[in-house]
Amino acid sequence: MNNSSKRSSLAAGLALAGAIAAAGIWGADLAPVKHLGISALTLAIVLGIALGNTVFPRIAPFSGEGVEFAKAKLLRLGIILFGFRITFQDIFQIGWAGILIDVLVIAATFTLAVQLGTRVFGLDRQTAMLIGAGSSICGAAAVLATEPVVRGQAHKVSVAVATVVIFGTLGMFIYPLLYPHLGLSETAYGLYAGSTIHEVAQVVVAGRSVSEHAAASAVIEKMLRVMMLAPFLVILSSRVGDEAGAGKKGKITIPWFALLFIVAAGVNSLHLLPAGVVDAILAVDTVLLAMAMAALGLRTHAGAIQQAGAKPILLASILFLFLMTGGYLINRVVTAFV
Repeated sequence: MNNSSKRSSLAAGLALAGAIAAAGIWGADLAPVKHLGISALTLAIVLGIALGNTVFPRIAPFSGEGVEFAKAKLLRLGIILFGFRITFQDIFQIGWAGILIDVLVIAATFTLAVQLGTRVFGLDRQTAMLIGAGSSICGAAAVLATEPVVRGQAHKVSVAVATVVIFGTLGMFIYPLLYPHLGLSETAYGLYAGSTIHEVAQVVVAGRSVSEHAAASAVIEKMLRVMMLAPFLVILSSRVGDEAGAGKKGKITIPWFALLFIVAAGVNSLHLLPAGVVDAILAVDTVLLAMAMAALGLRTHAGAIQQAGAKPILLASILFLFLMTGGYLINRVVTAFV
């Protein structure tokens, strides 16, 4: 492919991913969809998969460059800008108890995912890690951010995202029903929901179903959990590098986009930018991540998802149950002693 053809393919692919992202953002803003807590990212990947298995194969030769660019480059930029959604002040609002809860939930859930996924269900480590990242940290965004570190194929990422959608949505409805029986205050319920439900949008819905106070507590705890994505990726990159070294000290590939994510959060914490500028950055970020999701969907083939079988769903269901029960116990113990 000559340079002119590459530029044409880049423009066409970006336009296609952008159109799908726009449709996802528009659809997520509809009242019935918003009530269900379905995010623009979820709609974008669903639309991408639909087109990826119908129309896209015929136009892939003329738009593949742009789709790959969105799936890789725009994804990393989107994760960096995601840092403008949080501030270090969030940490001080919830204290050490909230920090410890998130650390324990992430470590326990991800470890359980890898061990069960590879040893019990016979899944490859990439799939187990992607499902574990989505369940333990922040849903689809965590899956997308983990993909460059573990080098997962498109269908594995899509399977992991699907588990986040299924079980995060279930949690969004189940948690408010459990609230009267949990023996938790509104603040404690918010910590519990924020530390164990998959997606930010799902946390908001689960919190508001109880009260605005519970929602505020839940979102702060959830955003702290999101902030832990960067150190998680650095640690994971180290482990993956060691394994690649076949018993020797492996070369560690530092996920610079994860570190820049923390830098963005730091800039946001200092309130160096006007609120209008931050709002504009967040709007751009939503578009970039939605385009990355759309591109991922376009590259996902239904046959590959079917080949994955029921094992990923079984693993995710166990992680979901652990988040509800084990996460509840972690919350009770930590808040009692810290």
